[in-house]
Amino acid sequence: QVQLVESGGGLVQAGGSLRLSCASSGRIPSYYYMGWFRQAPGKEREFIARIRWSGSPTDYADSVKGRFTVSRDIGKNTAYLQMNSLKPEDTAVYYCAADRLGSGTRDESKYNYWGQGTQVTVSA
Repeated sequence: QVQLVESGGGLVQAGGSLRLSCASSGRIPSYYYMGWFRQAPGKEREFIARIRWSGSPTDYADSVKGRFTVSRDIGKNTAYLQMNSLKPEDTAVYYCAADRLGSGTRDESKYNYWGQGTQVTVSA
């Protein structure tokens, strides 16, 4: 069983940056995928980015490509989402999740373990 805890959310002005962290309670096998998703008020949760725990490949939604970067630190059992050039439309609750079967998908139903979410608010 893997428990995930996100941190790093907050309030930032448009154009600013935040780095989200997703700490795992235990070691993550290299074939796992770690995904980031977000849910804005009144909208469905959407895929943002994913990374295979081995380090590659990575994958990004078009809405964040070039602005967000997903990474991981194996020694710390922690995944990161670096968010730059933030926009008001990036305001959402951000979740990290682990795909323990390594299916390599954007489909959230394939992700088995989820964090509690962290709020990101971008002011205009």
